[in-house]
Amino acid sequence: MIQITPQMRILVALEPADLRRGIDGLAQVCRQTLQQDPLSGCVFVFRNRRGTALKVLVYDGQGFWLCQKRLSSGRFRWWPTSVQPQEVAQQLAAHQLHVLFSAGNPAGTQAAPEWRPVSPQF
Repeated sequence: MIQITPQMRILVALEPADLRRGIDGLAQVCRQTLQQDPLSGCVFVFRNRRGTALKVLVYDGQGFWLCQKRLSSGRFRWWPTSVQPQEVAQQLAAHQLHVLFSAGNPAGTQAAPEWRPVSPQF
């Protein structure tokens, strides 16, 4: 089972991907287009051109997980756009990915910082 934790690096591909691709095809996109190692444990998120489906690729140390979510109606309205001309992916926080899975807008979410100092209670 895949568990998305705050410590995981999550990359969302900015350009749509051909979701007919399987593990090997999407791993190749990670290497060639995103310039990332698919064996790094990073969570890679891809969207189809119409915005109706997502695929998630992650390596857990033993093998790859490939998950797909297709909406029964509507589209994933939010998708990141490139800020810099050479940007091919955008990083998301774990809580933002959960919002994206629900077809929400992760840019509008607020959560506690991933790390904050904890002072002892006396």
